[in-house]
Amino acid sequence: MRFLCDVHISIQLTKRLCEAGCDSVHVNSLPDRWHTTDQEVARIADIEDRILISKDSDFRDSHIVKGIPRKLIKVNLGISRR
Repeated sequence: MRFLCDVHISIQLTKRLCEAGCDSVHVNSLPDRWHTTDQEVARIADIEDRILISKDSDFRDSHIVKGIPRKLIKVNLGISRR
């Protein structure tokens, strides 16, 4: 499996996924690092056929409404008010 971990996902998760045999990269390894726009992160995930892992609800909304990114794991921590 191929993953792209968003900026607020721990780099440690990226390392663990690699140790488990997955192809995983973190946004901080991209040329613009944490300054990479959400649109660009989603585009890279789709072009490289990666599953985007993010805490960002904007990605969830875009995934549901526009299908971008095509593959998404939305992480929720704590109590959700939604």
